[in-house]
Amino acid sequence: MIIGTAGHVDHGKTALVKALTGVDGDRLKAEKARGVTIELGFAYLPIEGGRVLGFVDVPGHERFVRTMLAGATGIDFALLVVAADEGVKPQTLEHLAILDLLGVGQGLVVLSKADLATPERLAEVTAQLRSVVAGTVLEAAEALPVSAVTGQGLGALQAHLAAAAAALAQRSAEPRFRLAVDRAFTLKGVGVVVTGTVLSGAVQVGDQLLLSPSGLPARVRSLHAQNRPAETGRAGDRCALNLAGPDISTAAVRRGDMVLDPALHAPTDRIDARLRLLAGEPKSVGQWFPVRLHHAATEVGARIVLLGDNPIEPGGEADVQLVLDRPIAAALQDRFVLRDVSAQRTIGGGRFIDLRGPLRRRRTPERRRQLAALALADPTAAFAALLDAAPYAWDLTAFARDHALSAAQTQRLATQSGVVQLRSGGASIAISPERWRGFTVSLGERLAAYHRDNPDLQGLGREKLRLQLQPRLSPAVFVAALQRLAGAGELALDGAFVRLASHRVRLAAGDEAAWSLIAPRLSGQERFRPPRVRDLAEATGRPERDVRRLLKLAGRLGWADEVAPDHFFLRATVREMVAISAQEAASADGGAFTAAQFRDRMDNGRKVAIQVLEFFDRHGVTLRKGDLRRINPHRLDLFGPVVVSSADADGGESSLVGRSDFKSEWGSEPVPGGFDSHSLPPSPSRSRP
Repeated sequence: MIIGTAGHVDHGKTALVKALTGVDGDRLKAEKARGVTIELGFAYLPIEGGRVLGFVDVPGHERFVRTMLAGATGIDFALLVVAADEGVKPQTLEHLAILDLLGVGQGLVVLSKADLATPERLAEVTAQLRSVVAGTVLEAAEALPVSAVTGQGLGALQAHLAAAAAALAQRSAEPRFRLAVDRAFTLKGVGVVVTGTVLSGAVQVGDQLLLSPSGLPARVRSLHAQNRPAETGRAGDRCALNLAGPDISTAAVRRGDMVLDPALHAPTDRIDARLRLLAGEPKSVGQWFPVRLHHAATEVGARIVLLGDNPIEPGGEADVQLVLDRPIAAALQDRFVLRDVSAQRTIGGGRFIDLRGPLRRRRTPERRRQLAALALADPTAAFAALLDAAPYAWDLTAFARDHALSAAQTQRLATQSGVVQLRSGGASIAISPERWRGFTVSLGERLAAYHRDNPDLQGLGREKLRLQLQPRLSPAVFVAALQRLAGAGELALDGAFVRLASHRVRLAAGDEAAWSLIAPRLSGQERFRPPRVRDLAEATGRPERDVRRLLKLAGRLGWADEVAPDHFFLRATVREMVAISAQEAASADGGAFTAAQFRDRMDNGRKVAIQVLEFFDRHGVTLRKGDLRRINPHRLDLFGPVVVSSADADGGESSLVGRSDFKSEWGSEPVPGGFDSHSLPPSPSRSRP
């Protein structure tokens, strides 16, 4: 159990900890000289059963409340220390307010320096304290008179602490690991050591972690838990971690950093939160109000964005957005405290309910419903409520990360919710079973209606279909949904078109006969330089307008594509040319190829090669910059599934596949998709410069 002291300056907090543990928390020369605690002090007390009580001694002076806040996070039990001879003072009230805002629900009120007060004075101060703690987390706390000088009450205090430790339920070590750094230093022969309270999860020697928000990797060389060498530290322990890494130094670590599981590294600077303003505040809080945010051991400047219509009145509570001066590492449901920018008083606090607050549309009814769901403390209940809020499809991976859930906890959540998961890139988009059934039924109905109205067309355009359905999925996730349904045999994907698996296009008898004459002339050895409409009309003895009409119909059916006016290529040939372009890009330095390189592969003349490449440019398959072109992997499957592999100059294999994180200064809109096998003509060998 971690015990934190709180109270006014010079009320005997450090003396009390020393009397209990024998350890003087004031270790700095300045603290010894001034008799005032400036930095956090730490002490430990072994008790029966092999347990160890950890004490965090905090400064009481108003100038060091920021340090007190760094030590108060993560404590299990609070000792509100009030000198019997002086009674309640300003920092008594502020520290009590901080404990209340942090939700420290267990504690004692210690009447220190009891040897300096008469029984009447003790009774007077006790009554005063009862009034002060009323309505706070320490409302039911017992008050114990104690003297660090005479030893009065120390036995009773220690027994009370031991009983509280025995009754304290052990925190689960299942969530992912987080430790808030409150100190960093170097030990000779050991290296960099960071200390802090483990907020969640467990850590072991040898674990690979990250320092957040900087993102520096670190390995745990050794650790101490509750002031003892250990192999494992768990949630609720005070831990000292000996960290090693290429960039790990005391200069790279600062108070407020978080050492955590790499899966949790996602710093944020825009957080939606539920804020309670202290009743003693002199005025209301309005839009863009500046504050100092204290979370765990970090402090950062912030602005308050009101999500309601009115200012927050003293004693009031409201949802707000906190816009931070710099990113921090946090988790949902973490507690925070706000102080004024002059660092003279605590004004309020609360808990985080969304670490990725939106920049726009922050006050819509849909957003309010999302926040109400995210405010639920139980992750399973919160996610179930979130799935019932627009847009009805949510990233389970991001939800689990922001709640610090382990892989096992995430899997249980998904199983209990019965969600349908659509994987896209690193995301796992979850949809409730009811919404998924509605989505698939609506999709089938719209495709069936389209086929009835357009029996001679191959299917409905993918993007047009996406915009007609609810929930409105992103393009990448919609493709994943279509692929899931196609895998189940419910529909078929023809490039950028979608059709029911049962839909078959049939030409009229005359058109079918004409196509049987035209199609062979667009394939074979001449497929990369097919005849134009006029030449096909002469070769088949059919009117030019009928040939043109039939080829345009073939284009709507997805059998052919009009690359240039009256110049049609079979869809299979277009797909082959896309693969060849990708092969050229894969084997070229920098991934950029020229029209001449493409022409040489096609052997179809410069004019036709340019027409083909310009066709690809128009459809976003290639991205042109000057005389060079690159492949946009997000549109490789526009004309059907493609996979590309080519032998490099050294004989190794390189492959080009679609990537969801593709970005280019050449400009592109991600349209992800899947790729299947497709054979390519061999790439001509050429040495790289």
